[in-house]
Amino acid sequence: CFFVLGTVSCTLFLAVNCLYSASDDVIELTPTNFNKEVIQSETLWLVEFYAPWCGHCQRLTPEWKKAATALKGVVKVGAVDADKHQSLGGQYGVRGFPTIKIFGANKNKAEDYQGGRTSDAIVDAALSALRSLVKDRLSGRSGGYSSGKQSRESGGGDKKDVIELTDDSFDKNVINSDDVWMVEFYAPWCGHCKNLEPEWAAAATEVKEQTKGKVKLAAVDATVNQMLAGRYGIRGFPTIKIFQKGEDPVDYDGGRTRSDIIARALDLFSDNAPPPELLEIINEDVLKSTCDAHQLCIISVLPHILDTGASGRNSYLDVMLKMAEKYKKKMWGWLWTEAGAQSDLESSLGIGGFGYPAMAAVNARKMKFALLKGSFSEQGINEFLRELSVGRGSTAPVGGGAFPKIHSVEPWDGKDGELPVEDDIDLSDVDLDDWDKDEL
Repeated sequence: CFFVLGTVSCTLFLAVNCLYSASDDVIELTPTNFNKEVIQSETLWLVEFYAPWCGHCQRLTPEWKKAATALKGVVKVGAVDADKHQSLGGQYGVRGFPTIKIFGANKNKAEDYQGGRTSDAIVDAALSALRSLVKDRLSGRSGGYSSGKQSRESGGGDKKDVIELTDDSFDKNVINSDDVWMVEFYAPWCGHCKNLEPEWAAAATEVKEQTKGKVKLAAVDATVNQMLAGRYGIRGFPTIKIFQKGEDPVDYDGGRTRSDIIARALDLFSDNAPPPELLEIINEDVLKSTCDAHQLCIISVLPHILDTGASGRNSYLDVMLKMAEKYKKKMWGWLWTEAGAQSDLESSLGIGGFGYPAMAAVNARKMKFALLKGSFSEQGINEFLRELSVGRGSTAPVGGGAFPKIHSVEPWDGKDGELPVEDDIDLSDVDLDDWDKDEL
């Protein structure tokens, strides 16, 4: 199975093999077969959400295959290319790779796997989860789902995470909130509202968990709270509106299934999430952990502190932070270093002597990079990153085919630089009259 990574450059990110094939005991899952294979199954599933370019995923692959073979016929082991199938990864709150989920008795409430990444640890966790599932069935609790929908008995109709709002409580909770609110206006007699109710309730629980409460799902009985219904022009039921601080409410016009609602909520969460952290390269771990974990790492080399002072450096960092905010959905890593602090890295990226500030976008998986040729400004960097994201821009291999040695340095203290103090030279013992006049 081959694919090109999203909309990024065909020159920088070449098509790569998926990590699993039909000959493996790992079952490849996609949006097309996930519901039938996993959600409607009565079997316990372990599912890995991965990206082919992710180094951690590549290291997990042989252990995952080994575990799948050992568990064959007992527990099903699957894998989702969440870089290719982003909607499926988003539905289950996948924010990093690899993410492993356990789909047990309640297929609509997957559990995060937090154990080790060896085949032994994976198998132990699977058997433990299987034991719990069997005990639940033995005690008469629900054991599986044939329809892929939650029932009220299994908690699907439990509205505990749907916040009921009224004319009196609405403004205090919603209008002045820093969180994002999705609010359903309903009527108790409305058939469509009744159909939506279990989907809305199930989505509320998932969204609360996956966004840490930053996106909230609520409901308003518009037949009772007529002031709110009139304020927002509610004419039909159910009507769903999205409220964000400082913005006018907008209508939600997406699908009415649990997965549709969750996907929209996660998009809203991503839009309001903080930008990625901007890290100084102070040692090898910072560089490798950032570049290995992200599809691209954006590395800037800023002028020496003596050339810019603190205010000048902060202005460059502010530009980078603004670009990190603008491109945060790309989930790139952002790094910087001072000119001369990592001279070997500069040379490997063709930056040394190129002029500062400089910027390179590096694909650590392919060990290729592209250089910013325009100005180190919001406009210049935006054009550079936009060109890469739509498949344009020239690339080159990283010098030596790998990152060079990274030196450990003290992090910048945020202050202006100081020239080194030179030792005073005592010239009191020098008798200039004794010099040979012919040598002057």
